[in-house]
Amino acid sequence: MVADAQVFCHPTLAVQYLCLPSPTAPKIEPDIFDVARDPTDTPISIDLSRRDSALSCSTSVPTTTLFDSTTRKYAPKIRSGSHTDIGPRSSNEDEHIRIDDLCSHLGSNYTWPESSSFYAVFDGHGGPDAAVYMKNNAMRFFFEDAELPQTADIDEKFLQDLETSHRKSFLLADKALADEHSIIDSYCGTTALTALVLGRHLLIANAGDCRAVLCRKGNAVQLSQDHRPSCQVERQRVENLGGTIEYGYLNGELAVTRALGDWYMKLPFGSASPLTAEPEFQWTLLTEDDEFLIIGCDGIWDVISNQEAVSLVHSELRLHKDPQQCARELINQALMRDTCDNVTAIIVCFSSPENQDSVASRRPRLRLCMSDEARSKLRSLLEGN
Repeated sequence: MVADAQVFCHPTLAVQYLCLPSPTAPKIEPDIFDVARDPTDTPISIDLSRRDSALSCSTSVPTTTLFDSTTRKYAPKIRSGSHTDIGPRSSNEDEHIRIDDLCSHLGSNYTWPESSSFYAVFDGHGGPDAAVYMKNNAMRFFFEDAELPQTADIDEKFLQDLETSHRKSFLLADKALADEHSIIDSYCGTTALTALVLGRHLLIANAGDCRAVLCRKGNAVQLSQDHRPSCQVERQRVENLGGTIEYGYLNGELAVTRALGDWYMKLPFGSASPLTAEPEFQWTLLTEDDEFLIIGCDGIWDVISNQEAVSLVHSELRLHKDPQQCARELINQALMRDTCDNVTAIIVCFSSPENQDSVASRRPRLRLCMSDEARSKLRSLLEGN
């Protein structure tokens, strides 16, 4: 909980030339970290682990902008690593982006007062083309051609405008996939999860079933919702728009309810569609307690719970302090547990290696307690008597 934090809610943006936002779903409070929640509120415990109960999850994430009004300064020291593997599939349809220093990447186009980083995972289906297209054009959609807010200071309005810009980028990218029908089949699509770190502010945007999990003091905190037909709120949204859930699939065909592309399943532009590319957002104000962020495709979360993943990465970081090796080990664990999908993971650390506990400091100290008689016998043995 961050003291004196303020929350500003605003309605969903409608982009006229794209699919309209879906009707508002019943608000079931998700079990995610929300630093702006009133400490007097009664918490609602909802287990979001796909391995335990996908039926209880909620996709009704409040659209909020978080602004820290305190004077306390904290700047995360970003470093990251990533790894991907084909798994048991015949081809790898996953793509990802990892940029620790967005300013250096964008050059003169970067005008924000705070340092920032950008990460994304695209999990393709129906072929790799949609995911590859998103990876190759993501910087244009989200930064170069986007209507990014300009400011000399990070305030409430700036964060609201940044979320609005990000939403437009998702929808414009979806429209671009339709326009590229000559090279991208209408049966091809991709889920998308992006993470933007701007100073202390972390913005997660998600459309699909990739997942972002934060490690706070060794505990797993889920920052995104899985958009699957098994989620009751998402199922209700789909059925309200005329879609059906058959055998656990949207219209009996797709395992996700939000994705970019897949235009054979979407209604014409300007119509609300059961399958939508509109993302859901979660803002988090980072503190010194936040150690790292895991961004992964569903191939990981199908076989590893949030806490298992956090505990594994936490232990690995204490051993070698290398997020790249941590990502590789997380992927290896998913493969050892017989995941049925491609697997991709990004590990984003928020502190420098020097701040990580050393291996030596974690080793238990053994104290040998001996009686005087035993000590005397041991001394005699050592002296050869």
